[in-house]
Amino acid sequence: MGMAAAPGSYMATIKPCISSSYPKMLLSRVVFIGTGHKEASWTRLASFSHISSRQPFQLRITSGPVKFEKFVTRAMSEANDNKPLSGLPIDLRGKRAFIAGVADDNGYGWAIAKSLAAAGAEILVGTWVPALNIFESSLRRGKFDESRILPDGSLMEITKVYPMDAVYDCPEDVPEDVKTNKRYSGSSNWTVQELVESVKKDFGSIDILVHSLANGPEVSKPLLETSRKGYLAAISASSYSFVSLLKHFLPIMNPGGASISLTYIASERIIPGYGGGMSSAKAALESDTRVLAFEAGRKHKVRVNTISAGPLRSRAAKAIGFIDMMIDYSLANAPLQKELSAEEVGNAAAFLASPLSSAITGAVVYVDNGLNAMGVGVDSPIFVNLDIPKDN
Repeated sequence: MGMAAAPGSYMATIKPCISSSYPKMLLSRVVFIGTGHKEASWTRLASFSHISSRQPFQLRITSGPVKFEKFVTRAMSEANDNKPLSGLPIDLRGKRAFIAGVADDNGYGWAIAKSLAAAGAEILVGTWVPALNIFESSLRRGKFDESRILPDGSLMEITKVYPMDAVYDCPEDVPEDVKTNKRYSGSSNWTVQELVESVKKDFGSIDILVHSLANGPEVSKPLLETSRKGYLAAISASSYSFVSLLKHFLPIMNPGGASISLTYIASERIIPGYGGGMSSAKAALESDTRVLAFEAGRKHKVRVNTISAGPLRSRAAKAIGFIDMMIDYSLANAPLQKELSAEEVGNAAAFLASPLSSAITGAVVYVDNGLNAMGVGVDSPIFVNLDIPKDN
């Protein structure tokens, strides 16, 4: 992957300014940096290319055209931590990620965990308490083994699974009926505050926080029929839970870390059937992303972004009741006529968590085959006489 060069060396191409007195002459400088070349002073060159002036180099001037190779960026897994990486890889080795909201192997949370693991990150997972036993049992019995396969053929390892319910900040917030609920029996330390304390005790710090949580008890109801309780529940579980998790995790996040959440186009467009206050919750999540990017960036040097993902046939999405229609609609109307895969969202998250996106924060990144850019549904009979390209 990347440009071929001598082992242990990188090639940087710089076009210098050419005097107008040489209109027909184009010079390009090709700098080879490697341990086998002589040292020289090149302060000016280093200031433009961001390559340390301590590195030895050899300067060669050529008069021919320079060939540029395309770099492919992808999440990758390396068995040997000391092996040099070629091209422009997403390298998260030595980083620790906490993914909140993984309860099975077919949602975006799982896909993000896989991509982060493929890039070398250590994976910690937070699972909703009532789903914890089934999830851990499935892991132990190998039901997820096929889904755990990484690009290098190894299996994704989850270092630890934590019980979690991000609706509650601390034990004092938990109502009595939840405390005594049999679905919560046998689990402890699952409020946000207790969860973070457990992670701190076990590992000390994290580098990446992923919020893959959403729930609206009245999601099937139109907004005009949504109760105050249902609306606030959607906001609490789907957007404030991110604020709470980031607030509690920030003190143990390493500077330069990243936080990522998942949103949906219903935050800014009308999606009939996506009710119960869920569209409002996603709009709040996107607004909070911008504000938190400023606060977390200034106080802790942590980046905050959200991914607006297209429709996916996950178990959670099926609860909405019309996910198949949304996928069909996207196939018919998006610029890219293909079904979105969870892996594509996972790889986008790996990029946003990596140093390659070190200047990106406060952003809504669309991973939806471009559907967000459309102003009309081109499958409408109104456009039948237009010459609209279709992927047959």
